[in-house]
Amino acid sequence: MIAHVHPAEHHHDTESTIVFGFWIYIMSDCILFATLFAAFAVLHTHTFGGPGPKELFSMPVVLAETFILLTSSFTYGLALLAAFRKHQRQVIGFLIVTFILGLSFVTIEITEFTHLVLEGHSWKSSAFLSSFFTLVGTHGLHVSLGLIWMLGAIIQVKRHGLTHMTQRKLTALSLFWHFLDIVWIFVFTIVYLMGMI
Repeated sequence: MIAHVHPAEHHHDTESTIVFGFWIYIMSDCILFATLFAAFAVLHTHTFGGPGPKELFSMPVVLAETFILLTSSFTYGLALLAAFRKHQRQVIGFLIVTFILGLSFVTIEITEFTHLVLEGHSWKSSAFLSSFFTLVGTHGLHVSLGLIWMLGAIIQVKRHGLTHMTQRKLTALSLFWHFLDIVWIFVFTIVYLMGMI
């Protein structure tokens, strides 16, 4: 005897699988970043006779980066609230503001990296710089991927409106974006703040 699955049940199962899969991805990213933080913790004193964090990092720049990323998390939260209220134009507006903030963050990070490399402090210079570039660069890469995802979300909301599918994607992106915010707070504290003390 063949059991017939009700369409609503099938839809619920698919939703659960997608949500579960996304949480597995976030957990795997947690492990990735935990490994990179552990490597940095071990290697941050291995400067190979070269300059350390106090000589290389500019606190005003890092504070600007932090402010920009935290603000982008706030504006994304406003976009999600607007999505729940079915205010499509507000959603697009807040997503565009979030995208600009995220792009500003990545631009500052690339500028910081370029400046370090041009000054002769590349990832090849010491174990400290290798771990720094890997950790901060991996976070920057995630933000860049988040921006591509956000651009896709803006296009989808503009084309299809606030459907169940687009709202689900916006919620998933929200989790990802806030996760990157939390990771950056650890980067700011462990890499920059503790490095400057």
